[in-house]
Amino acid sequence: MSDHRPSPEERGEHVYDLFRRGTHLLEAGDFSAATIPLERARRLEPDKTSIREALGRAYFRSGRYAQARDEFAAVVERAPVNDFAHFCLGRALEKTGDRAEARRHLALAANMRPDRADYRIYRDRLRAA
Repeated sequence: MSDHRPSPEERGEHVYDLFRRGTHLLEAGDFSAATIPLERARRLEPDKTSIREALGRAYFRSGRYAQARDEFAAVVERAPVNDFAHFCLGRALEKTGDRAEARRHLALAANMRPDRADYRIYRDRLRAA
């Protein structure tokens, strides 16, 4: 019986394949199915922000807001200048009921990218609520 462990190169290729499969499903609108390969990719490469961001998007679009919040928080922790991650974290925090923290992340995203009207709309809507 072979006890072959994949090399780092083989492992990287496998992670990339899982990521591509997950993002393809995400782009096709099959959000729940996208979580399966993306979760596997995250287990193999938990520090990859691209994987965590895609998984967060899949969770959010599946209505799994607490899990989305956790993924976007991990991305923000590793990449604090990622405006999109702040925006998504703000949206997930809003959906899980943490409006004060949601306001903070939506404001950060809007301040980082003042050209993004969508960021400003969500920030202003939550500010007014």
